[in-house]
Amino acid sequence: MTKTDPMCEFDRLLSGAVAVDAPRALAAARFLDASQKVGRFVVGRNAQSEALHRHVPLSGLIDDRAPAGSVWNGVPVVRMDQVPQDAWVVNASTSIAPVSVDRALRAARLQQILVLPDLLAAADCPRDLLPDFVADMRAELADHRDAWSALFERLEDDASRRVLADAIRFRLTADPMVMESYSVRFRDQYFEDFLGLRREVFVDAGGFDGDTTEEFCRRVPDYRRVHFFEPSPSNMAKARQRLAGFARIDYREVGLSDEAGALQFDPGAGSASAVSASGSQSIHVDRLDDLVNDPVSFIKMDLEGWELHALRGAAEHIREDRPKLALSVYHQASHFREIPALVLGFCPDYRVRLRHYTEGWSETVMFFQI
Repeated sequence: MTKTDPMCEFDRLLSGAVAVDAPRALAAARFLDASQKVGRFVVGRNAQSEALHRHVPLSGLIDDRAPAGSVWNGVPVVRMDQVPQDAWVVNASTSIAPVSVDRALRAARLQQILVLPDLLAAADCPRDLLPDFVADMRAELADHRDAWSALFERLEDDASRRVLADAIRFRLTADPMVMESYSVRFRDQYFEDFLGLRREVFVDAGGFDGDTTEEFCRRVPDYRRVHFFEPSPSNMAKARQRLAGFARIDYREVGLSDEAGALQFDPGAGSASAVSASGSQSIHVDRLDDLVNDPVSFIKMDLEGWELHALRGAAEHIREDRPKLALSVYHQASHFREIPALVLGFCPDYRVRLRHYTEGWSETVMFFQI
């Protein structure tokens, strides 16, 4: 791939917008027409499924892992083998495994399968059916296209540029076919071979229950130390138990930010627990630069959208230590451009790569390495 005309190459990779053919458009219109007496089913426990149920009567939500007799927001939860083959089914899965869902629906020989782009293209599509991540990406690209093109040009390798283009295309359309070549790879997340990890001093920012640190310790057995940051007491207790067999881990029950203080935190969302104005728990936060005095060599951050604040609080370490960085950029579309702008402002010599670890919009990680 040449880099002589990045805007042209960027536009080419973003081409191929979703085209809804006439039969699928008709099927989408029928699905959205509440007067049509058809069986309607959906896959995906999210805002789009909730919106569908507000506008048309759903016969069921498909989830093979749910206990028998479950109900979700007033919708019966059913197994895929309980769905009539002539029923209408919408794949509304978008975050983790929409491609696998599509393949499972087709393997079940269901005859009327729709995806979100089919419904979004319908003239009478309800406005609240548009996913937030799609609206966010459309507005972001409209307002900052030159910056996204510059990011495309700045990326180190073809694999990174392909990930960026695919991430944008999926975020613009919610079309699972864009992500056919991707798979769910949580264990590989943050740990790419090009990093050359060995004898690291690792900062796990947003450690949750210790899953990432456990993977790090197994992959890099000669690590020197781990600084484990997790503000939730319940998550910290789970992490201590999970990591009991590993040495040289400093457990710090504090969140990372750009200044010391207290913030509200929502502890009930599992791995998605985040700083939130409506959070039920008050947590202490502080700057990495004030909490860790010794040099660090590898920083991972997944802070559910708080990464920019935490990075500002780690500016001295980044400037002086120039550690490898693995930073989640998927929480907001703007973070794809804002995070590298901030990091490269601290240290412009970094090489920048991008990798993706699901079939949907979540778990895109940007890597920085000297």
